[in-house]
Amino acid sequence: MEPMTPISCPTTPRWNQDRPFLTGRFHQETRASSKLGDSKRFTSDSSSNSGVEQAIGCYDTPVQELIVIDDLLSALVGIEGRYISIKRFHGKEESVAFQVDPSMDLALQELAKRIFPLCECFLLIDQFVESSSQFKNGLVNHAFAAALRALLLDYQAMIAQLEHQFRLGRLSLQGLWFYCQPMMGSMRALAAVIQQASAKHFVGSGVLNLLQSQAKAMAGDNSVRSLLEKMTECASNAYLSILERWVYEGIIDDPYGEFFIAENRSLKKESLSQDSTAKYWSQRYSLKETIPGFLANIAATILTTGKYLNVMRECGHNVQVPISERSKLTIFGSNHHYLECIKAAHEFASKELVTLIKDKYDLIGRLRSIKHYLLLDQGDFLVHFMDISRDELNKKVHEISVEKLQSLLDLALRTTAAAADPRHEDLTCCVDRASLLTTLGMHKDPDSNSSIEDPMSITGLETFSLSYKVQWPLSIVISKKALSKYQLIFRFLFHCKHVERQLCGAWQIHQGIRSMNSNGTAIRRSSLLCRSMLKFISSLLHYLTFEVLEPNWHVMHDRLQSTKSVDEVIQHHDFFLDKCLRGCLLLLPDVLKKMEKLKSVCLQYAAATQWLISSSIDINSQSHSQKTMIRDATVTESIFNFEREFNSELQSLGPVLSKGSQAEPYLTHLSQWILGVSKE
Repeated sequence: MEPMTPISCPTTPRWNQDRPFLTGRFHQETRASSKLGDSKRFTSDSSSNSGVEQAIGCYDTPVQELIVIDDLLSALVGIEGRYISIKRFHGKEESVAFQVDPSMDLALQELAKRIFPLCECFLLIDQFVESSSQFKNGLVNHAFAAALRALLLDYQAMIAQLEHQFRLGRLSLQGLWFYCQPMMGSMRALAAVIQQASAKHFVGSGVLNLLQSQAKAMAGDNSVRSLLEKMTECASNAYLSILERWVYEGIIDDPYGEFFIAENRSLKKESLSQDSTAKYWSQRYSLKETIPGFLANIAATILTTGKYLNVMRECGHNVQVPISERSKLTIFGSNHHYLECIKAAHEFASKELVTLIKDKYDLIGRLRSIKHYLLLDQGDFLVHFMDISRDELNKKVHEISVEKLQSLLDLALRTTAAAADPRHEDLTCCVDRASLLTTLGMHKDPDSNSSIEDPMSITGLETFSLSYKVQWPLSIVISKKALSKYQLIFRFLFHCKHVERQLCGAWQIHQGIRSMNSNGTAIRRSSLLCRSMLKFISSLLHYLTFEVLEPNWHVMHDRLQSTKSVDEVIQHHDFFLDKCLRGCLLLLPDVLKKMEKLKSVCLQYAAATQWLISSSIDINSQSHSQKTMIRDATVTESIFNFEREFNSELQSLGPVLSKGSQAEPYLTHLSQWILGVSKE
């Protein structure tokens, strides 16, 4: 797959690193360094030890409690106290622990340690808010950090109120624990989310999925669950604004590459008329692996909705899904209202694009025009073209002038009924460098060496094909890939028509000498062989035209009348082509090789007919000398050889068709036609 467009985002300003007092980490770092400096200064001064803090155990228990409360109020907002310190574990940036002076009263230590998890959670959340606010972390992290910052403001306001009560002498350590306890569950839950998000470097969908899964895991705690749901709602608003623009305008406004739809800008719409794999429609926009859980079931619908709107915008048809305040996707809730909005947008975009392609760009008319020319629905122009281009098409492939063939094709189109079709100017001719069998072998497995090799004498009759110019947006449906399938069918039909014309010429030669007494010569046997060959090729053409192409075309035509999306149109069109390819034997190598061999025998016979007939007439008009008898035997033997080879190939085709008809029921009709010919 082609690489996606790289995401570039602004860099974090230098002052953010140069000024550590803007972050929540400076407290413990500067405090530790100042303590170290103070201790060195005071210990070096033997005359005075007044700067050294006394151990807390030197104080009475009531005094210790007051000191501990004061330190805890600082620790709750991430600042070290006199007897409570912060330890950061090396190698684990997010891992911190609070420690107390070991000389503290044991009861006070136990109460303080109960509050430490809340202090650690605050530090962790505060650090996450700082780091995730950087540009590179994306809009979802920015929104999540903003929601956390608002939560921390409320938290800090509560600590300020507790400190006020402490200054008034109304707060005990037990009371502090009582007031902190309700927040413990919520802060721990948020800290757990943050630890996972930081460890796995989650952005975009990953953050939303993590928040959603944690909210579900907290189903037993209503307050924590509602808090996580609120955080999910705040974080998802930024994501839903990207989604809203995609499903309502067909535009990806995703500066940090968080959206679950990837855009491959290297694929242009013009590639549809050149790329035989038609990657544009399937790979220009594609789903990423990480999709938000609440959008997983409707991700494919979201993808196609934006694609349809994008196509209309590329056509210069500026259309926008009508939206109201109620259809704003940023109104996130548990009622799944956004799903209804997305489905409504998808239905609107589908209907608009199908109407545009059918009405303004006349899809059905284009398909019918291609059927006229590439499926030989109206073949009068082809008869005229084959007449005037006979000499050029009989040349070797490397000797053919495509420009001359194009001028002859234009002449044939202008002088036949095709001139009334304004789309005939989109028809062009091309000459392949390999036979049909080789092309099909390469088409199935380009690396295979088992494909049929053609003789060096291959001519334009085996490699000639027509092409058709299709403009955007019809190229979505009639892509290069679809046209290549039409061309395979055309080449097979064209060669069958050529064989039929050659055999008709041979039949006319036989009809021209009907008045002569051909009894006792090989002419009568040659006439029967020519008729058998004509019946074979006529039966084959009848089968291809009336048993395969026409019925399948009408089925596709009827289905296209009721399609509701372009993807359905593409599906019906591809199904039609694939069914025609199989029905025309182009996907059945064993049967196709037999058919090609039979056509080759017919062409060899048709080419030799003039010599066979003229030789038979000369022999019949001359006396039966030894020389003429030898020549008569040679002519008779040649006809017998053609007859023997044709009948042998025809009889061997019967079992192949009968065997294939078990897996491919449509071959039953062809089998009946061929077996009927072989019995005569």
